[in-house]
Amino acid sequence: MLTGFVVIGVAILVGWIIGRIDLLGPTGGQVLSRLTFFVLSPFLLFVVLSQADVATLFSALLPVSAITAFVVFALFTVVSRFVWRRPAGEVLIGALSAGQVNSNNIGIPLSLYLLGSAAFPAPVILFQLLVLTPITMAIFEALTSPTGRRPWPIIRRTVSNPIVIGSVLGTVVSATGIPLPAIVIDPLELVANAAVPVLLISYGISLNGQRVLGTSGRRRDILLASGLKLFAMPLIAWAIAAFAFRLSPAEILVVTVLAALPTAQNVFNYAQRYATGQTLARDTVFVTTIGCVPVLFLVVILLGPAAG
Repeated sequence: MLTGFVVIGVAILVGWIIGRIDLLGPTGGQVLSRLTFFVLSPFLLFVVLSQADVATLFSALLPVSAITAFVVFALFTVVSRFVWRRPAGEVLIGALSAGQVNSNNIGIPLSLYLLGSAAFPAPVILFQLLVLTPITMAIFEALTSPTGRRPWPIIRRTVSNPIVIGSVLGTVVSATGIPLPAIVIDPLELVANAAVPVLLISYGISLNGQRVLGTSGRRRDILLASGLKLFAMPLIAWAIAAFAFRLSPAEILVVTVLAALPTAQNVFNYAQRYATGQTLARDTVFVTTIGCVPVLFLVVILLGPAAG
């Protein structure tokens, strides 16, 4: 478990050092963010989905994880939008920060070390990429579209989004079983493998000169998103799995561990891309990445084989 966090921490530290010494200049973080959003992430999503088993979407883990995420999204949205009157873009970033888990670059290694298999996050990965990502991109396009909220321009910009394109193409390859020869998949994997480290370095650069929870007026948003992510989400997942779906103890452990994963760094990437809620996303990623360690240990102690 610690190995996965050390790997991630080193990459973020490298980014912080790069920002500290101003190696890439004042726009270095923005350039890396655009590179990740428009090039590296689409390659990564294509590779991940093209090699995934689409049938895992219909496993028992999927509905529990999906319902849990939507409940958390709704909880944050109600407070942020209707109580605190936050702008729609910030509400979306905050909801994603509270409910979208880092199922790939943290979820896969932690699933391997904690649960004994790297395959468990696959349903969550597919759900987030095939359902959440298109919905999120469509909402952002509606909020930022220069043509207003007419449906056709929004749909056109959403389906032409490189992240959506990479996800859809990867799913098509997986669903149809099209074999990809090494001469095709190897170059794609080479580019895809750069996505996670570049994203983490970009995130590290953004931490330079910043103080977590230092932005007045948004501390409660960060604390709400982090609290929902670290405590409410795993508790909700456990309750739904145990009482609504009556899953086995092993399956309950899996969905609860997946729900306790930290906020996905992709949320910060979206915040940078659409220039909204960047502090909220950045600080929530940081707080939940650190805070999920004791939470995960507690989940494994309470729900693991020894507890039964």
